[in-house]
Amino acid sequence: MSLTTWRKLIAEEMSGEGHYPPRPADTSKIVACTLDDAGLDREFDDGFGGTEGAAFTLWTEARVYFPVCYDGAESVGSAPRNPCDEACDHVGGG
Repeated sequence: MSLTTWRKLIAEEMSGEGHYPPRPADTSKIVACTLDDAGLDREFDDGFGGTEGAAFTLWTEARVYFPVCYDGAESVGSAPRNPCDEACDHVGGG
């Protein structure tokens, strides 16, 4: 079993690592989040089989973050907050 938190997964998404084409890390400040600190730090199994993480939306000055699920495995996706030339890939599935 793999336990994680939304805070950890959001930080990974904010780093920009693992994206193709690469995108810069989001170093802007958090403007708002639908989860409080306890919700961001609650551990859950992000592995395959079903969703356990709470629903959320988090806004920074540059991006919007949200939960993603593929075959029951949970992760975090993001999209630019303002119009730009970055195309978003497919989200979720399976």
